[in-house]
Amino acid sequence: MSELPVDDDADASPSSLLHQRMEAKSGSSNDEDVCVICLSAVTERAVADPCNHCTFDFICLVSWLQQRKADVTAVQYDWRSPTDFRQYIVSRPKIAVPPSRASHSLPRRPQSSRRPYVRLQRDIAVLRRQHVYRRKLYSFYIGSNPLSGYCEVTPDMIAASPDIQSKARTWIRRELRVFTFLHTDPDSGPSEGATTSSNAEFLLSYIVAILKRVDLKASDGHAEDLLTDYLGRDNARLFLHELNAWLRSPFTKVADWDREVQYSEELPGQISGTENCN
Repeated sequence: MSELPVDDDADASPSSLLHQRMEAKSGSSNDEDVCVICLSAVTERAVADPCNHCTFDFICLVSWLQQRKADVTAVQYDWRSPTDFRQYIVSRPKIAVPPSRASHSLPRRPQSSRRPYVRLQRDIAVLRRQHVYRRKLYSFYIGSNPLSGYCEVTPDMIAASPDIQSKARTWIRRELRVFTFLHTDPDSGPSEGATTSSNAEFLLSYIVAILKRVDLKASDGHAEDLLTDYLGRDNARLFLHELNAWLRSPFTKVADWDREVQYSEELPGQISGTENCN
């Protein structure tokens, strides 16, 4: 079993550790937390449970735990206070899956903290997006210029801008509804397309954390690798292409982007509701 990388001053509780570091920051403008996995500045804090080590970037710790066994049972993220955070329950895959399929070994939140599942109304926009993934359609690239309104977006820009992060969440939240396997009730089976689920909520935060740290257009395909375990290789590649197109666009409403985005074939106006994207 691998030993979790830690710093030497980790003790007590996450709340006391964070308080100590905030005090340290106030005394020195050059002092900032460094993730002990990637050795870069922490941008999206994660706290390991039960050891309470907190010098991790969320994306680094979750990725590290996907590859190694450790005595970490849960990861706290979206951390605002000792009582206000989300939690990723670390699960271990029991069987190997073929490379062509995603493992979908998504985390589960405690039943008491899950949001209620809500039946999803048939949405033609989601059905059209399912068609995009089924046909593997990539939207046409629009050049960056004042006329088009498109512009390039970098991880640093996303990390520094709550507005861009909010824009990303708007599109990701809708797009994740395409993947029916994300919207299941762990205790009672499929929720018939629930609008909220612990799987989708976790993946939403995970993808935003990726955007803050990883260039979606990087040639090494790192962002694609991080998302493949959850969506599958083909879906992950297409998802990130479309997400980058949305972030570069001047649109703030998903419906406006849907009307303007172009593909090699026209999307059908009506799609049978019996089709699913797996």
